[in-house]
Amino acid sequence: MSPDVASSGALPTEIDRARYRRILRFASRHLAHAWWFELVLPRFGLQRITERTRPRRMRRFARAFHGLAVELGGLMIKVGQFMSSRLDVLPPEITAELEGLQDEVPPEPFADIRRLAEAELGVPLTTVFSHVDEEPLAAASLGQAHAAILTPSLAEDVGFSNAVLKVQRPGIDGIVAVDLAALRKVGRWLSHVRLVSRRVDMPSLVEEFAVTSLEEIDYLQEAANAERFRENFAGNAGVAVPEVVWERTSRRVLTLQDVSAIKVTDIDALRAAGVEPHDVALRFAAVMFDQLFTHAFFHADPHPGNVFVTPDDDAPEGWRLTFIDFGMMGEVPAGTRGALRSMLIAAATRDGRGLVAAMREVGVLLPTADVTELERAMTQLFARFGGMGFADLREVDPREFRDFGHEFSDVIRTLPFQLPENFLLIIRAISLTSGVCSSLDPKFNLWDAIEPYAQQLIREERGNVVGDAARRALDAARAFALLPGRIGSTLDRIDGGELEVRSPQLEQRVRRAEARRRNQTPAILFGSLLISGALIRDADAALSTAFMLGSLAPLGAVVVNALRGR
Repeated sequence: MSPDVASSGALPTEIDRARYRRILRFASRHLAHAWWFELVLPRFGLQRITERTRPRRMRRFARAFHGLAVELGGLMIKVGQFMSSRLDVLPPEITAELEGLQDEVPPEPFADIRRLAEAELGVPLTTVFSHVDEEPLAAASLGQAHAAILTPSLAEDVGFSNAVLKVQRPGIDGIVAVDLAALRKVGRWLSHVRLVSRRVDMPSLVEEFAVTSLEEIDYLQEAANAERFRENFAGNAGVAVPEVVWERTSRRVLTLQDVSAIKVTDIDALRAAGVEPHDVALRFAAVMFDQLFTHAFFHADPHPGNVFVTPDDDAPEGWRLTFIDFGMMGEVPAGTRGALRSMLIAAATRDGRGLVAAMREVGVLLPTADVTELERAMTQLFARFGGMGFADLREVDPREFRDFGHEFSDVIRTLPFQLPENFLLIIRAISLTSGVCSSLDPKFNLWDAIEPYAQQLIREERGNVVGDAARRALDAARAFALLPGRIGSTLDRIDGGELEVRSPQLEQRVRRAEARRRNQTPAILFGSLLISGALIRDADAALSTAFMLGSLAPLGAVVVNALRGR
């Protein structure tokens, strides 16, 4: 068994080993397949084959991962759910195929759920609940929830009787440990792929996913998140959170108030209750912006199943938003908060250059990135599409979208991107917010929600802007005072022949280019023969073996060239 699995705390059973190997075999096979089509074939002038087959290959990969996730469950479901929500970076061939993973998790038998809950609570369920519905309200990849009624004595203590009993899936701890070990291994593989590593630190990304996943299976953490969320919105009568029954909650069992109401995207039920869907979209977006930009603590999984609209005469306009399921929460680091506010203000004011500057400040773009073309592309984007809602965008000629998309993609591919801490959760939260709002009202324009909020931020930032301008003026004055002396010193060194201009980076690049030139041909030949052998192994084992053996010769040339380079 891999040391990764052993060190993660997973039990070294044969089932664990088989699961670990299954995930790695799937990843290695599809990575090799992608490497062949996306990197090798274009080097031989076969770019058209790559482009023509890409949609079909993406669908095939998505279907294969869909099957793997459903069969294995655990974190593979969470990975698939995350991929299905990334409409911003993944092609529709993948996201559409994986959408079904949101609803395909089969429930655990109630007898197993009862056994785990009673072991955790230390008492029979009949001591806590007058009734527990054996049919789950929801079955997720890590746990499931059941409607329940508290005993009269407990109901009197907590102030409500209808409850939800949330219980982990039995054995999920070991499954999560094995899945994370496999994902860490795949992350290290991807860190050696330059096309990936120059854009994102995959091992760090996996660790961020690991932290989030481990928090999701700690119900004490989820309960604490719910309490913190409630405190943040204590002064907002339009937002509600279920009460936690702390004395009947543990790391694997969570008991809380049943706050089920109208599903946020149930338009017919909303209108029957006298609630206008467009108003719900505006308030939902505003509450999500408050979480991100004011409280810096946000619900990272605000899909329609986790948000209700609850009619309440004491709430603004007679209804409130009720959030549930606080297992996946995000926190905006202090250093990122100001940059995110700058991004929102730049987007609201259609400031392409300001948005790129904020992206650099937040850490999405590395400091070395040449952003001239990106600034131009963002300015064009705002000039053409800025302020449009989803309904307006549907009227745009698809060819215009395609042409702009190609140009924009070419610009993006030249830039070194990285994902700061928690940034994936921020993207997920904003993406789901946009999806919910457009479901409530196809004509909904997210700019309508962004602009008032951004104007408020601008007013709040005015004092900071004045102070910042004063500091910059003082720094400029100091630099100007020192400038004559520095110029004179530099001219003296030039006259005396003491100034030598060197570019270590340029020299290093020249050496690397020469090394790549020596290695390029045998390396491509080695990879071509090896991958060809792997791809045809099932069809022709003899020819496959011949290709693999033949790849040893160019591999030897690569090694010799590398030794000479030393």
